[in-house]
Amino acid sequence: MDSEALRKYSALHPKPAGLTLQYGTAGFRTKAEQLDHIVFRMGLLAILRSKAVTATIGIMVTASHNPEEDNGVKLVDPLGEMLHPSWEEYATQLANAEEQELQKVITEICQKAAVNLHKDASVFIGRDTRPSSEKLSQSVIDGIQVLGGQYHDYGLVTTPQLHYMVCCQNTQGQYGKATLEGYYEKLSKAFMELIKQSHCSGESQRHLKIDCANGIGALKLSEMKPYFPQEVLIHIYNDGTKEKLNHLCGADFVKVHQKPPGGLDMKPNERCCSFDGDADRIVYYYKDTAGHFHLIDGDKIATLISIFLKELLAKVKQNFKMAVVQTAYANGNSTRYLQETLKVPVHCVKTGVKHLHHKAQEFDVGVYFEANGHGTVLFSKAAETKIRQLVKEEKDDEKREAAKMLENMIDLINQTVGDAVSDMLVIEAILALKGLSVQQWDALYADLPNRLLKVQVADRRVIDTTDAERRALTPPGLQEKIDALVKKYKLARAFVRPSGTEDVVRIYAEADTQENADALAHEVSLAVFHLAGGKGAPPQP
Repeated sequence: MDSEALRKYSALHPKPAGLTLQYGTAGFRTKAEQLDHIVFRMGLLAILRSKAVTATIGIMVTASHNPEEDNGVKLVDPLGEMLHPSWEEYATQLANAEEQELQKVITEICQKAAVNLHKDASVFIGRDTRPSSEKLSQSVIDGIQVLGGQYHDYGLVTTPQLHYMVCCQNTQGQYGKATLEGYYEKLSKAFMELIKQSHCSGESQRHLKIDCANGIGALKLSEMKPYFPQEVLIHIYNDGTKEKLNHLCGADFVKVHQKPPGGLDMKPNERCCSFDGDADRIVYYYKDTAGHFHLIDGDKIATLISIFLKELLAKVKQNFKMAVVQTAYANGNSTRYLQETLKVPVHCVKTGVKHLHHKAQEFDVGVYFEANGHGTVLFSKAAETKIRQLVKEEKDDEKREAAKMLENMIDLINQTVGDAVSDMLVIEAILALKGLSVQQWDALYADLPNRLLKVQVADRRVIDTTDAERRALTPPGLQEKIDALVKKYKLARAFVRPSGTEDVVRIYAEADTQENADALAHEVSLAVFHLAGGKGAPPQP
């Protein structure tokens, strides 16, 4: 390691005094002007990780659905998955090290993680459309060059596209070609093969209005348009030419505020969807003839995909194990519908994509979505091999056709991470194949009314949870209080969990009516305020 180069470059990317940040599920995220030293150091860390696993590592500069003035950075592991938890700790240590300790911390990481500095290293870089992203990715490159690594800068890409490239590179092209063209070709080919089998006519089926959150999704969808078949008419709104990223638009805005985004005029019963700022989340919605807004979130997306996959799996008659993975935020009626009507096993895990992804890997077919619209489907190696074999060798027509559809689903779904573009094409294909309107999809089950609240506390660590965050262990008496409050209402449940990023406690409540869900959420927030060290004035109803 060239100490002189490290000192010189590190001085160009100084750490502001007193700033400490934590690497979480979303990597590092904060105001863009506080990130320069962080991204430089993540360039260093990506090289160390690459040398440790002898594979290409990805670095994405984005803050997803956060406001435009924020930014962030996250690392992508060799198969397109999120950074290994033990390395999240190294990332935090390296980010917070004082200038003069930098070399020492790097040496410590090399010892702990058995990094051989003489090995080759390579990194793929991507960034979103924020004004600060280009300069920050230049700082990443500085970090890479200090430790003498190779890099390929893909420039402007969606987060899922970078995950895809990294996976393609490290599977020697088995997963696909590590280029944008390769991504567009693979997805559009699988999509066209799928809808070829649909017997659905009627123009209205194929129009889709897409709110791209004034982000990268708009650029990449426009590039992909020539690859789509004529029948698919996508109309892009909030394309970033006029308004600010994520401002009053995007999947997060629509989900949180339960209303349509600005910049998109909805006519009754038109199918619409929203991406988030880096295009790894998607939600659908429509307005009925009475003008009421209907949100179709990640739970309903998971349900639609599960219905379709379950039918196909029944036709191929293999003993594949399928399951849906949710978090405690999943609507109670979605869980009921999956378990009781569809008879699909449902597993609940802690909040955070990495927990869902990890659990989904235990099944032949694992469907996971967070209610916020981030999710995908994972197929086990064994299941994928068997399905591809059936396509080639199965004599029975019905079985072979079903296997062919499953094979196209495997190719259309981005298995590395939630991907708004890929998920949108999966949904559009299923709706066309099943001849479903957006209203019929929405009518599968009615969501239980719910309410999300948050309470400011002095220290979020006073709350400790168990049972996939559905029950509070501490502070004493809080869970008993919640249990008593829940008993007052029909079809009710409520849970509290500490935020991963700030000193707030998040509260979720659902019940038979909106009034009751609101009342329960408020009562639980008062209990949290009094028992868990609330700050400021008590919550008002």
